[in-house]
Amino acid sequence: MGQQAEPSLEILRRFVKEREPAERCELCAEGIAPHPYHEHLLEPEERQLMCSCTACALLFPVEAQKRFRRVPRRLWSLTDFVMTDSMWDSLAIPVKMAFLLTSAPSGELHAYYPSPAGATESLLTLEGWGELLEANSTLSSLLPDVEALLINRVGDRRDYFIAPIDRCYELVGLLRVHWRGLSGGTEVWARVGGFFDELRGAARSKPAQGLVRA
Repeated sequence: MGQQAEPSLEILRRFVKEREPAERCELCAEGIAPHPYHEHLLEPEERQLMCSCTACALLFPVEAQKRFRRVPRRLWSLTDFVMTDSMWDSLAIPVKMAFLLTSAPSGELHAYYPSPAGATESLLTLEGWGELLEANSTLSSLLPDVEALLINRVGDRRDYFIAPIDRCYELVGLLRVHWRGLSGGTEVWARVGGFFDELRGAARSKPAQGLVRA
């Protein structure tokens, strides 16, 4: 039997390169897994998300008053969520998807909706938020800045989540990348449906009227 030839140096270089991490921690440059399998940190004042390794993320607890805040990994699908059509209309958001969060620096409520231009803030009044809180007490457990009430009412869907802010911006990126023409095209809406299906499969169920926290 002839001796088996060893791989060439170029093949070995390609083998190593293919296994190099595609993303790195923005604090220490350590290689990290692709999103959504790595940590994120939020700079609240600028609303800037940063990719992070676990070691760096642990330096910034979720509720700590530091420059960065760790984005939590918990994801809740809200069961028995109460939102009538009139309650939705009272929020005056122009599309059928949105994420709502409170800001620790200002104490204000902010509502954003995904659009082809990115995350667009609703500048209209949010008079219905108080009614929504009264009907769904679990919303009081939202962590400022890093968690949001994520709503999907496209078509017949009625999806309600307490979601990490990075998953909300993942939805924003999905629309921005795949939107075509005036209406978005069939591909983008199929991807949006798949995104919410994936969220539902990954989420734990939580009563919308409960106050139990992770």
